[in-house]
Amino acid sequence: MDVSLFDYALPEELIAQRPLERRDASRLMVLDRFRRTIEHRQFDALPDLLRRGDVLVLNDSRVIPARLFGEKPETGAHVEVLLLHPTTDGPDVWATLVRPARRARVGTAIVFGRDGRRGAAAGGQREGRAGEGGTARSDEPSSAAGEDRGDGVGEAPGREEGPLWAEVVREGEEGVRFLRFRYRGTFEAVLQALGEMPLPPYIRERLDDPERYQTVFAREPGSVAAPTAGLHFTPELIDRLRAAGIETVFVTLHVGLGTFRPVTAASVEAHRMHSEFFRVSPEAAEALNRFRNEGRRIIAVGTTAVRALESAADEGGRLRAREGWTDLFIVPGYRFRAVDGLITNFHLPRSTLLMLVAAFAGRAFILEAYQEAIRKRYRFYSFGDAMLIL
Repeated sequence: MDVSLFDYALPEELIAQRPLERRDASRLMVLDRFRRTIEHRQFDALPDLLRRGDVLVLNDSRVIPARLFGEKPETGAHVEVLLLHPTTDGPDVWATLVRPARRARVGTAIVFGRDGRRGAAAGGQREGRAGEGGTARSDEPSSAAGEDRGDGVGEAPGREEGPLWAEVVREGEEGVRFLRFRYRGTFEAVLQALGEMPLPPYIRERLDDPERYQTVFAREPGSVAAPTAGLHFTPELIDRLRAAGIETVFVTLHVGLGTFRPVTAASVEAHRMHSEFFRVSPEAAEALNRFRNEGRRIIAVGTTAVRALESAADEGGRLRAREGWTDLFIVPGYRFRAVDGLITNFHLPRSTLLMLVAAFAGRAFILEAYQEAIRKRYRFYSFGDAMLIL
């Protein structure tokens, strides 16, 4: 399948640069994928658009301050690091993206926050609350974020002291670099002091309140980008939904390279998804199986919630409690087993997210809806408007 089948032209002025003052004031395009109808509403009307007994599944992952700016101590050359996830390569080894990559060969040292400076991005975004930094590829929880490692890790000879420094220990595929970090105190505290909010590159304006790039129900630190469909919810809207007889269930999928990595291959089949950590708890699986047996509709809030649910579902649609890594790539032709509806934002052309939405509602219908959204001047991408597909 050619990737160009998922292309469309978007006027740049429709890319939302800032969130609306009220989260639930965004517009909501309502699609009936069976009757192929399109309706235009506002997000705060969601309780009126769903049925009593419907179940919303929300991703409770929290964005960590994963963007770090440092320098090579030998030359002072600036280096930008985006944390992806901790690994089992060794204590405090993280998979990262480094820019420019040519400055990050094995053995390269990078120091962050030297002389009290934040580095090259002193005017950048700063995360308001610290995150813990994801979950390691292991059955054991990672110590990377919360453990106080004190001074026991030590410093390498000849490197200037700073609150955080790293060494490139391995090069991976597609530009990934594995960095071993050393620090005083906890990694969580260091990230709070030095880390920046990793906003998408198409958002060029400063975000005054970094909490606006978090959902109001975010509680499990580990994402490097927001699960944006959840940004439209407010505590008051959630209360109204529950008062209307609509259930809420939480799962976790930490947004990483698998979600935001662009598709560069010419064919869909040639694209390889990177794994992302997800968790469907025993309580969530039990509740969702019971709701499905009762004939209720399961509506995923966001493509990340879809991938978590589908990764935990067996062939018959029954959910199992699962915790691990998923590289599930959903494209047209996929048979959905655990999801009856979807709330999602408007996604980039040629992206894996758009392919998932097209798989759920039909490629031609989704592209038709996107053209309608452009004509109606909807706001696109992370801080943009939303779509409800039933």
